[in-house]
Amino acid sequence: MITSSVGQKIVMSLTGLFLITFLVVHLIGNLQLILVEDEGYSFNSYAYFMTNNPVIKTTSILLYAFIIIHAVQGLALWYYNRKARGTQRYAVKVDRTAGASKSSVYMGSLGMVILAFIIVHMVQFWGQMHFTDNVGAFEAEGYKGAKNLYALVSATYENIWMVIFYVVAMIFIAFHLWHGFRSSFQSLGLNHKKYTPLIKAVGYAYSVLVPLGFAIIPIIMYLRNHGAL
Repeated sequence: MITSSVGQKIVMSLTGLFLITFLVVHLIGNLQLILVEDEGYSFNSYAYFMTNNPVIKTTSILLYAFIIIHAVQGLALWYYNRKARGTQRYAVKVDRTAGASKSSVYMGSLGMVILAFIIVHMVQFWGQMHFTDNVGAFEAEGYKGAKNLYALVSATYENIWMVIFYVVAMIFIAFHLWHGFRSSFQSLGLNHKKYTPLIKAVGYAYSVLVPLGFAIIPIIMYLRNHGAL
């Protein structure tokens, strides 16, 4: 059943794999912030497409739902595991975590920090775009009603503390993915002596390269904003 421990882990795995896929798509779009120097035209075109395409808009609803489900299920599993250890929590933890990676031991804590980051990220960009007048118009033919999200992102990354915040958040996400990628396949029973080493290798590469890709964006934009590039 979905409410059982096994069922909750399966839901965590499926939602986690969906979010892992989303991160790649999100990164590809966001890299236009630094790879194409056209005063934001390419990024704003991408953002306009993502916010106006019916299929993408439907998928985004699923994304928000999966983020909530993933977070709630993760907190529930953490709570029930903690409760099950009871007064023997410390002794059980020592035995349970022997030989485990730091990322797997602290998945609950990492998840809560990442959830806080997602909330800040959504308020900073999605919230301002939809609910404030702080975002100017994207003045380009064929993009009626579009907003200049490039200018919003650029202004955000003029602040060194926001840059540091995002880079540190990517470090937390990297640790979360380091264990979560492989764990998702294990929870779904997708283990095989022939393929598991490949899954582990891909997971480790993913958990480093994708957060690194996101982290370099605010760094490069900050350096450009301040004439260092």
